[in-house]
Amino acid sequence: MIARELSDEQTDTIEAKAAEAAEQGIGGRIWKQDDTVWGPAGQEEVSNRLGWLDIANRLFPEADELTEFARRAAQDGMTDVVLLGMGGSSLAPEVLRTSTNPVMGFLRLHVLDSTDAGAVARTMGAVDLHSTLVLVSTKSGGTIETLSAFKTFWEAHPKGEQFVAITDPGSALVSIAEEHGFRRTFLNDENIGGRYSALSYFGLVPAALIGLDVGELLSSAIREAEACAGDDPEENEGLWLGCALGALAEAGRDKLTWIVDEPFGALGLWLEQLVAESTGKEGKGILPIADEPLGAPDQYGEDRVFVHVENAAVGHDEHAAKLAALAAAGHPVLKIVTDGTPTDLGRLFFLSEYAVAAAGWALGINPYDQPNVAEAKAATSEVLEELQKSGELASEDDGAVETVLDGVASPSYVAIMGYVEPSKEFDAAIAELRVAIRERTGCATTFGYGPRFLHSTGQLHKGGPATGRFLQLVHPVADDVKIPGTSYGFETLKAAQATGDLRTLRAHDLPAERVTLDGDPVTAVHALTSTIKGGS
Repeated sequence: MIARELSDEQTDTIEAKAAEAAEQGIGGRIWKQDDTVWGPAGQEEVSNRLGWLDIANRLFPEADELTEFARRAAQDGMTDVVLLGMGGSSLAPEVLRTSTNPVMGFLRLHVLDSTDAGAVARTMGAVDLHSTLVLVSTKSGGTIETLSAFKTFWEAHPKGEQFVAITDPGSALVSIAEEHGFRRTFLNDENIGGRYSALSYFGLVPAALIGLDVGELLSSAIREAEACAGDDPEENEGLWLGCALGALAEAGRDKLTWIVDEPFGALGLWLEQLVAESTGKEGKGILPIADEPLGAPDQYGEDRVFVHVENAAVGHDEHAAKLAALAAAGHPVLKIVTDGTPTDLGRLFFLSEYAVAAAGWALGINPYDQPNVAEAKAATSEVLEELQKSGELASEDDGAVETVLDGVASPSYVAIMGYVEPSKEFDAAIAELRVAIRERTGCATTFGYGPRFLHSTGQLHKGGPATGRFLQLVHPVADDVKIPGTSYGFETLKAAQATGDLRTLRAHDLPAERVTLDGDPVTAVHALTSTIKGGS
């Protein structure tokens, strides 16, 4: 079971919710795919979103065939695979990629989930297109970022046998794949939502291509499913975790702070989408905090829950002292132990999906819909339509970081949204910025690259508790990459997405400011950090 350090009051709060779950038979009803767990029968995006529960069992017989598919690609001269996807189509593969070393006889994985022209150019320049498989991955088949990237790769190297699709039956991508002679199209179970699809083809095909043991990955998930059986939360760890997170959120501790040991550090990105998009609606929600450096207890408000995903294979716990201090100060601290092997991700994926589904019940919301995600997409389309009519790209004036931070305090949070080329150097600069904000305000902070976060925490920003302050960082790239078949390039698309999201936040009366990062973006963020420290 999940280790826990809780106060008596926190224990009582969780036990009350767990007793309610047991009385209502929530554990068994979830397994029976009873959609009334989350509201009235026949709710849209409930009854047709429960395929994740048994997908590991259903795809296990295909494990060897997936591995053989990957081997054949390597035998045909493929050395790399570029995955084009967003949100649920890209985050689990990124976790798998960063959690394992290259395997001889299989492919190197690159994930492109950005509309930054620099990121597109860098990804294309990192591979030899003559020996690269391009994996076009989108549930809906119509994701603008994914299809724009596909058009770009296809124009550069129009060889159908080097393209593979993963999508739902009947999507537009099915027709595109047929017309272009793709090597293969994997039709995923349409009864699985994107953020619950890690153990479906969306996660398993990339896993096979990089040489992971797909059978063991699924076996790990199946074993965890068995640990999540039954109605007693003390014997069903997924149900207990969901009850705990839901009950603590209702009690005001709605900032779920993940501390994830390597090699699973990127798991936080996947957990962000799963938690935020599932729970952030109807003014409720659990805000996931990933990649935030741990601090002293006095830097945190009473809105935090800490969950440590510990790698037992490391032999020492670098976070133990700080987490012990946090527990001693009254913060709830939970611990999930992993053996550190890449295939143990199957267990972590399933446990997290089950727990978040249970937390949805505990909060009284539907964890399978995303009612506000379409708003930013529509706003982006409006900006692009304005461009077509006027020939000019609409923008927003720059604001000041002080406007975002003025008067902010826990339980508010500060969301930093970076429309920037992803890099380790920028990540490090952002980590320093987040610490500076936390030390000054005591608030939780999040960071997401745009447009990736629009498919993740963006739902909670608009649909969750109205406690966010939003700082949008935009770095223009001079050398654009044209999107074939359109009159604009990726930089224009990125700018339209940034402007569209800013408009959407403000339409919800949420405080949001833009800061343009001129010159080197890392240097610009360091300057912001210095400004914040100077204003403390």
